[in-house]
Amino acid sequence: MTVSNTSKRRQPSLAQLRAFSAVAEHLHFRDAAAAIGMSQPALSGAVAALEETLGVTLLERTTRKVLLSPAGERLAVRAKAVLDEVVALLEEAEAVRAPFTGALRLGVIPTVAPYLLPTVLRLAHDRYPDLDLQVHEEQTANLLEGLTTGRLDLLLLAVPLGVPGVVELPLFDEDFVLVTPLGHPLGGRSGIPRDALRELNLLLLDEGHCLRDQALDICREAGRADAPVTTTAAGLSTLVQLVAGGLGVTLLPRTAVRVETTRSDRLLTGYFQEPAPTRRIALAMRTGAARRAEYQELAAALREALRPLPVRVLGADRPVPADN
Repeated sequence: MTVSNTSKRRQPSLAQLRAFSAVAEHLHFRDAAAAIGMSQPALSGAVAALEETLGVTLLERTTRKVLLSPAGERLAVRAKAVLDEVVALLEEAEAVRAPFTGALRLGVIPTVAPYLLPTVLRLAHDRYPDLDLQVHEEQTANLLEGLTTGRLDLLLLAVPLGVPGVVELPLFDEDFVLVTPLGHPLGGRSGIPRDALRELNLLLLDEGHCLRDQALDICREAGRADAPVTTTAAGLSTLVQLVAGGLGVTLLPRTAVRVETTRSDRLLTGYFQEPAPTRRIALAMRTGAARRAEYQELAAALREALRPLPVRVLGADRPVPADN
């Protein structure tokens, strides 16, 4: 390995830079020493040591006053900039040590964002006013890429993920319901058997949405061998409008029902017999995340805040590694 000449040189200490910067500001050793709480002999020694380390004369000393040399005038600006950056570093470290401050980049899947974000944002505003919550809505694959590369800090999405290096903090389980057009024989019914899905014209989201994969899994569990892909949509709002137009039926998570089905009076909601098909929503973080304790506290606060929604809030069990 090649070592540069710069890295071989002796490095000035912060105490030396602080002493020199104080003298450069006050142009008086006694005043400079008092300003930084250092004895005058120690101050003089620190400046002399800095001159020796740098190999330049920084001060012109006379019996009556202290002047900066031409080199001292140039390097005083650099010394002050270094000391300012050190102060900024310490302030940033203090902010990081304080929980729920600074930026938190939260990734959310599209089939969760419209229905849970009002609760999440209200919680952050009321309980964590110093937290800079930044929301990114993306599909699961992009969110996981962002988490593993450090672009995102925390995810809110459907699990399990099965991704090494990611830890899940389960929040709740929610049932799926069947949304049908008016006049459909299953519209508005309760206790619908899962095997009814074998014969339905089921409308799905586009590929890439985890909700599409979950719907297909439910169909397979119901004994349906084919993939019912005739018409797809990019979002749940469009999907529900297709149902209202009589093109088929779809599955919605319970948290989406109130928002999506009230936009049309040509929809009915049916409920499956127990155990109904479900999905689990969780926060996900990197294994060994520096803010792990904060994320666990946030998960606990979210569980309480989400209780009014039509979900089954999960207990504060131990975090689940997604690769287990």
